[in-house]
Amino acid sequence: MSSENTMPLGGPLSGLVAAATEYMIDAGQRSVLFLDVLRRRGDQYREHVAQTAPHVLQYSAELVMDGRKLDEPVNYVLVRIIPPEGVEIDPARRPFVVVDPRAGHGPGIGGFKADSEIGVAMNAGHPCYFVGFLPEPMPGQTIERIARAEARFIEEVIARHPQADGKPCVIGNCQAGWAIMILASLRPELFGPLIIAGAPLAYWAGVHGKNPMRYSGGLLGGSWLTALASDLGAGKFDGAWLVQNFEGQNPSNTLWTKQYNVYSNVDTEANRYLEFERWWGGHVNLNAEEIQFIVDELFVGNNLAAGTIKMSDGQAVDLRHIRSPIVVFCSEGDNITPPQQALDWILDLYADIDEIRAYGQTIVYTIHPSVGHLGIFVSGGVARKEHAELSSNIDLIDVLPPGLYEATFEKKGGDTRNSDLVAGQWVMRCEARTLDDIRALGGNSPEDERRFATAKRVSEKNLAAYQRYVQPWIKGLVAPQMAAWMHQMHPLRLQYEAISSQNPWMSAVRSAAEQIKENRKPVSQDNPFLAFQEQVSKQVVHALDSWRDAQEALSETVFLNVYGSPALQAAVGIDPNSEPSRRREMSAEHRALLEKRIAELKAKTGEGGLREAALRALLYVGSARGMVDERSVEALREVYRKLSGPRLTLPEFKMLAREQFFMLLLDRDGALAAIPKLLPDDADQRRAAFDAVRHVLSASAEITGEPARRFRRVAELFGVDAPDEERKAADPARPARGAKVS
Repeated sequence: MSSENTMPLGGPLSGLVAAATEYMIDAGQRSVLFLDVLRRRGDQYREHVAQTAPHVLQYSAELVMDGRKLDEPVNYVLVRIIPPEGVEIDPARRPFVVVDPRAGHGPGIGGFKADSEIGVAMNAGHPCYFVGFLPEPMPGQTIERIARAEARFIEEVIARHPQADGKPCVIGNCQAGWAIMILASLRPELFGPLIIAGAPLAYWAGVHGKNPMRYSGGLLGGSWLTALASDLGAGKFDGAWLVQNFEGQNPSNTLWTKQYNVYSNVDTEANRYLEFERWWGGHVNLNAEEIQFIVDELFVGNNLAAGTIKMSDGQAVDLRHIRSPIVVFCSEGDNITPPQQALDWILDLYADIDEIRAYGQTIVYTIHPSVGHLGIFVSGGVARKEHAELSSNIDLIDVLPPGLYEATFEKKGGDTRNSDLVAGQWVMRCEARTLDDIRALGGNSPEDERRFATAKRVSEKNLAAYQRYVQPWIKGLVAPQMAAWMHQMHPLRLQYEAISSQNPWMSAVRSAAEQIKENRKPVSQDNPFLAFQEQVSKQVVHALDSWRDAQEALSETVFLNVYGSPALQAAVGIDPNSEPSRRREMSAEHRALLEKRIAELKAKTGEGGLREAALRALLYVGSARGMVDERSVEALREVYRKLSGPRLTLPEFKMLAREQFFMLLLDRDGALAAIPKLLPDDADQRRAAFDAVRHVLSASAEITGEPARRFRRVAELFGVDAPDEERKAADPARPARGAKVS
């Protein structure tokens, strides 16, 4: 061969060959290491399911109550979280109780790392408890029985903390959210503030083009399929089916992204992946009665907000009976529980803000702009921001006047006013909202409501037909051994079992992985083949997302057309021309109690002393801002600590604040006119109280505009002179005292 025809060494081609060689070596090593991660995942799964009480809690815990030993046994347990070294718990602070969702996974996600709901609550000084569960339900276990057990748990927590400054704050994650809301409506006296995170409460709610999971019940013909799955499990429902439903909502993540992220970053992502998979693969079972209640009453029936759920003793579940502040945490990025499903129950229950106040309820919501469903509970960023702020400011939430608020968070900076009064890295404020703010998020039209009501009727008929004609045959055919075999053959379990050390082929993978770790040669980040790999991955994700979007669009179209059919609606007893409304009117009993309470408050308007007068003045001026800031509450604490005389407990202060708020709401002019009668004759005492009110009001912002005008009126009522700056802020055209007029 002539030398003229020989490609010279070096040049662009040799660089490309070198890059290809480097990439191929790295890709081969990553492939083996990735398979070894899957092997470790399988081994971890086998070890986890072999445990008697598997969980993913990072913290040590001691058993407090075992639900299996109650008169009506359930598979739930109450444990006390043992604070790690360096974390100080204040015994005077209210305890926190975290309840994990039983939605196919095992317990522990509320505390599976330091930046978690449990972690931030302990860092804020609160004693923490955790309500978890075992993999297998007890015979005869029902949702009602679980509720009674959880009531016993909370009673025990209260008994253990008689010195606490309030009833326990209970956090209900996802499916635990509606369970806690049910219990709080039945036993309102047990609860302090409720934090409901990612919990669906209005199951039909949503907007077109999104939220396809709400159509699932109708597209499957209702809950008969749930009954079939329970019958095939010999009376138990396999939680793996619920997990599979979740995975189906995001196929690009399930089928590609989750695994690809580990493969492409196998040197750094393996431990994080295995940590999460330990929880994700820990499937648990439910009794047939439990899952049927959930699907019939909640998912398909949407009976929680409608108030048509009744306990065995005939007591109705009415969320309006809840007396604790309710904090709803949801996200725009959550396709499992979108904001509409988390919040539209408010529209079902109340006509306006005044009706919320008439029931004495305080509802606070916060909407994250992007985090997904699981991120609400597991994201470290969410834990450090939203959960940390809610935990640190739980007393602020507890003493808010009744109404509807949105919690917002502003980053603390060098120019933050009175930053020493801010507990964390964010300034939390609660801003007054109306029902129109909830409606602005979007929701169902009357036509949509008829469609879902039709799907509910179809479900009831299909379930009745299944129970009459098919269920007896299925129960007779399915033996416990057959049910156990089908349980083990579930695809989600097989994927763990197949790629574990039980597979003899994986021993070679393990050996190869150990050798590769000693001779690892990662590819350079500027390698062109690595860039091509990333582009291919993006195309795969795009293709799967497009397929998902097409399927969701088709599902919505089918649901809307089938259940929007006037013929089908009429056939199941739904008037195609009706304007359905699930909102319930106030009962005559509650209206009578309300009128009695109004009369009592009007009679007490002139009762009290300096404390009542100062608090009334503070609420009068502060309400003009339409928001409450954590700095104002901390300033109020400072003032409170300096006060002499008998101290109020937090519940006593809350009751006093509510009374003064309602007095102003019922008859503002009369309540203000009564203030001078409540004040002492001592001018120094009046001045000190007035200065305290001013200190609290100015903690978060200057007193200007309408608040300044109200503050000037308060000064007149207290018989003191308002400072010049407040006079000027209230009436800019009026010169300050002593100023020369030209």
